Amino acid sequence: MFNRGVALSDLERYEDAVDAYGRTLTLQPEFVSAIVNRGAALSALGRHDDAIADYDKALKMQPSNTLAHFNRGLALRSLGRSAEAVESHARAIALEPTNPELHYNQGIALLDLKRAQEALAAFDAIVAAGVRDAELLTNRGLALQMLGRADDALVTLEDALALDSQIAGTWVNRGLALRDLGRLDEALASFDMVLTLAPGSASAWVSRAAILHAMKRDDEALESFDKALAATPGHADALAGRAHLLWTARQDFAGAVAGLEKALRQEPDYPYALGELLHVKMYGADWTGFDAARDRVIAGVRAGKRIAPPFMFQAVADSPADLQACSRIWARDKYPQLPSAPHDPAARKDAGKIRIGYLSGEFRDQATQILMAGIYEKHDREKFELVAIDNGAGDGSPMRARLEKAFDEWLDIGALSDTEAAAQIRAANIDILVNLNGYFGAARMGVFARRPAPVQVNYLGFPATLGAPYMDYILADAVVIPDAEKPFYDEQVVHLPGSYQANDDRRVIAEAGLTRAQAGLPEKGFVFCNFNQSYKLTPAVFASWMRILKQVDGSVLWLLETRQPFADNVRKAAQAAGIAGDRIVIAHDLTNAQHLARLKLADLFLDETPYNAHTTASDALWSGLPLVTCRGTTFPGRVAASLLTAAGLPELIAENPADYEKLAVTLAGDAAALKTVKDKLAKARSSALFDTARACRAIEAAYARMWQAWLAGKAPEGFAVADA
Repeated sequence: MFNRGVALSDLERYEDAVDAYGRTLTLQPEFVSAIVNRGAALSALGRHDDAIADYDKALKMQPSNTLAHFNRGLALRSLGRSAEAVESHARAIALEPTNPELHYNQGIALLDLKRAQEALAAFDAIVAAGVRDAELLTNRGLALQMLGRADDALVTLEDALALDSQIAGTWVNRGLALRDLGRLDEALASFDMVLTLAPGSASAWVSRAAILHAMKRDDEALESFDKALAATPGHADALAGRAHLLWTARQDFAGAVAGLEKALRQEPDYPYALGELLHVKMYGADWTGFDAARDRVIAGVRAGKRIAPPFMFQAVADSPADLQACSRIWARDKYPQLPSAPHDPAARKDAGKIRIGYLSGEFRDQATQILMAGIYEKHDREKFELVAIDNGAGDGSPMRARLEKAFDEWLDIGALSDTEAAAQIRAANIDILVNLNGYFGAARMGVFARRPAPVQVNYLGFPATLGAPYMDYILADAVVIPDAEKPFYDEQVVHLPGSYQANDDRRVIAEAGLTRAQAGLPEKGFVFCNFNQSYKLTPAVFASWMRILKQVDGSVLWLLETRQPFADNVRKAAQAAGIAGDRIVIAHDLTNAQHLARLKLADLFLDETPYNAHTTASDALWSGLPLVTCRGTTFPGRVAASLLTAAGLPELIAENPADYEKLAVTLAGDAAALKTVKDKLAKARSSALFDTARACRAIEAAYARMWQAWLAGKAPEGFAVADA
């Protein structure tokens, strides 16, 4: 009967084989081979839990049964329990260390866990034994690609194709390696080859769409996503990828929301989809189910899940520990630390000036550069050399022209792979590389993961820890990062004097501003405003604003224009709160100089939490518009408090929401008190907050201390810069 079971298994008649092995075991209950073989037949039927029970039974009788350990590992991986599969394969390998099949499947399970270095070692053990196999080389190439070694991966994958050019997975991995090398045309050709071999592969259509999107061929990308969904209608990658493209390239709010919701129905734990969905809905002020979604996202972050990108998480998180957890999850998943050659202090001791590289994807008329332009210009060229490392493109604006004049050198990396960009930065002998993006905008964290500079600094673009071991310092101040919260930063915290946020004292305010009528505002009545991006607005803050409007007769709330359905939704929310929809006025997009001028039409800027106004707060204060804030519980929620403290206006900082509302209503109802604040703010234009040269000297002092510590061979350590 045992031999009958073997024969039936060979014929793939697994139900009958299970029955035959069962009959065998009725007669011989301790026949280990029959138990193991029945487990294999059960796995073939998809009954992996039953199979594992058989393997466990066999191993209890015969702990040294290699096949039982091996098959158990296969069954565990089929159940998505790859960590346990690795343990089973390790036990099998301990029994038969020269068996290539055991090492191979160990490597596959390790790839599932993104333990690429260990997977590579498993595959290399087989290659070292002289095995030449296309499937083996295909997965070795994937391990190399996951380790950021795209060049080496491509060589291995070409070897695999020389052995067998008909394996679709090899072309997939080749496409991924070429993508990472920035060779997008060749990557696209690879995925086209995949589709020649497997025309119904939804995953290949998705990968092709991603390449087309990177090439800015968005219409074709959408077509590829549609073909993926035609092949597999519930394909979560296609649904989520298509939704992302609809939002970022088409501003299609309804399509993006529908796509993400469908992806989550297909895969409730689809990586980062719930956070993305909440982010898109916040842009449109669609707050249906907001509290439940926010709580799920926070709980997911605390559980270590890939549930939210760090950039969006700042708009809902109220704990620096949660922000750190989110950034760490993202960094490990997207930008793990990669091997790099060490930098030699001895070779840099006599180099002279400190070479500062500012890496940004937004060297144009954009918020970060609006703040930083004056800092670049005021750097001491006797002590520092400045290199712009540009991951974006010029916009032809006066700001771009100003920035190009402010740097000693300009290095374009937008078309380079992370590996190529890191090599160029290293070749440029950058001493301190400043990350002005973090996880915002056109980020290049993959460059920093390759450690192209001896010292790497997180500044301004991302107000939280990046959660990455290769970022050495974060520039902050004692308001945004109190001493007690330093443990929630993977970087060493450097406190600058005053406010950490740079400000440019050359900012121009247009002379000819709008009238109230031109701006759509009432000629009379108090004007509250907020010009933050709409994703920062929560229903709780909006409800607070409505309570303020109720207490100030004739007042209006002036908000920045954003993608529909934001305006419709906030007006509906106002009406639901008992406030007429026409008391919500929408401001259209203007140049920065014109925007600063129109701020003079408002009476009071209402800040929000948990994500404050940052550049928009500086806009308001520079234009003479008072701002009231409620001190938050995280870095992004304390930036306005930092600015007001440096401006000498701590009386505009409330410590709780009730006091925040009371302060706003009081100022709206007391013209004399508001004038006193405005007069004080006018004098603040000569305060430390807007002293660009002073801020630059403080930043330079921080850079100099970081550099001296590195030259001395010291590990990064936080410090405070004294106020000069």
